[in-house]
Amino acid sequence: MAVYVYAVTLDDHPCRIDGISGVGAQAAPVRVVPADGLRAVVSDIDEEIRPKRRDVAAHQTVQNRLLADGTPLPLQFGYTAPDDDAVRQALREQGGMYRAALERVQGCAEYNVKASREQDHLLREILDASPEARRLNEEILAGSQDPRLPLELGRLIAEEVDLRHAAAAADLVGALVPLGREHALHTPSGEDFLNLSLLVPFGDEKPLLRAHAELTQNSDSGLAIRLTGPLPPYSFVP
Repeated sequence: MAVYVYAVTLDDHPCRIDGISGVGAQAAPVRVVPADGLRAVVSDIDEEIRPKRRDVAAHQTVQNRLLADGTPLPLQFGYTAPDDDAVRQALREQGGMYRAALERVQGCAEYNVKASREQDHLLREILDASPEARRLNEEILAGSQDPRLPLELGRLIAEEVDLRHAAAAADLVGALVPLGREHALHTPSGEDFLNLSLLVPFGDEKPLLRAHAELTQNSDSGLAIRLTGPLPPYSFVP
């Protein structure tokens, strides 16, 4: 029977997964397949697994349970193998890679930082700081029908937004990166200008939490910084 693979751990990880059901309509119990000093955490499946809400939640539940007792090597949602023998073979053949990856993240969790600026606040800031943007805006508000004005104002504002976002991102990266063992920058989405992941040793998260609190104290800046964690170290798995 095919198996869904959640994570790989060293053989000394407790893997307290009793009573946890896995992904799929049948939701088979989560169990361990050991080989060559490693453990793969799996569950049986008899269907193609798609990222439905229930299955994504089940996948994350397993990761969180494992993380509570030590750092697992989390696999992305959807990883499957034909059967237990294929899992054992992968653990044996790729054991060096798995051990190196586990050594890299051992004793750590991932913390993710996303940052955005309140758009109205940012626009007011740009208009206050840029005489040219202010002039264009005033002419538009006064009823000018010149079609070039909105285009020019939009271009100028977009350039200023990019510059200010880049500067704010650099400041945050400079302040936060030293608080982790490693970091990974991801492409921001939506209104975010920063998506930063930090690999933080267990017990060393207080400086990060304190820095986040200090950075978010000034609500007048329109800056929103969201800190999520501890998380399985997905961003640091090769």
